[in-house]
Amino acid sequence: MLAVAPAVASDASPWDGTQRAAVRLIAGTQRDGVHHAGVEIRLAPGWKTYWRYPGDSGIPPRFDFSNSRNVKSVTLRWPAPQRLTDEGGTSIGYKHDVVFPLDVVAQHAGEPVTLALGIDYAVCERLCVPADGKAELTLSGKAGEHAQKIVQAEALVPRPAELGGGAFAIHAVKREGRKVLVDLTAPAGVELFAEGPAPDWALPVPAAVDGAPAGQQRFAFELDGLPPDTKPDGATLKLTAVAGEQAIEVSARLPAP
Repeated sequence: MLAVAPAVASDASPWDGTQRAAVRLIAGTQRDGVHHAGVEIRLAPGWKTYWRYPGDSGIPPRFDFSNSRNVKSVTLRWPAPQRLTDEGGTSIGYKHDVVFPLDVVAQHAGEPVTLALGIDYAVCERLCVPADGKAELTLSGKAGEHAQKIVQAEALVPRPAELGGGAFAIHAVKREGRKVLVDLTAPAGVELFAEGPAPDWALPVPAAVDGAPAGQQRFAFELDGLPPDTKPDGATLKLTAVAGEQAIEVSARLPAP
């Protein structure tokens, strides 16, 4: 076990982990009373970790900031993930180093803010292994060498969008029995991910299919993985479309078939 170094006046905490994966806190600037920071996970080549919904397999990371000092709230945002396919099925996550942006609000403005992180996550190559880490960092609010890295990570977070038209948009959500069809306009190579209204929904990863209206693309998935005795009609799904460095997130009610 690696000891956690105390918080220091820096813009990055020491790495905590192993050769296959490690975690640290990095600090950015303070804007409009909000400290911008990030949780950075470093992955060795060939290893992956998971998004908030991991797909067919995997464990999403769990973040704990409860031991922070002079912190009123921490809002963590998720950069757009990618589809990961191997012998175990299709999962959703990251196969590269990733920064999760944080918006940190102080309990008492003008006093030192110390962010304390505890994280449990999983990393996989051919086999998956559990990982954890701890870090502490005092946030000064001054721009340092990692400020631009946080800005870049913030730009990768899917932007909220509504159902509707546009060059990159989700147009319609339809039902054919237990199959859900999603039509969208997007650049080539777009991926779509679907989440239910609660963590106990385990929806399949949508797959591209034929049949879309002219100029659009269509994805489909079955209503499998629902909690027992759940009626899907009217449930609100969260749909995330990712095309390169562009990503949108749409909430859509599931119609009756």
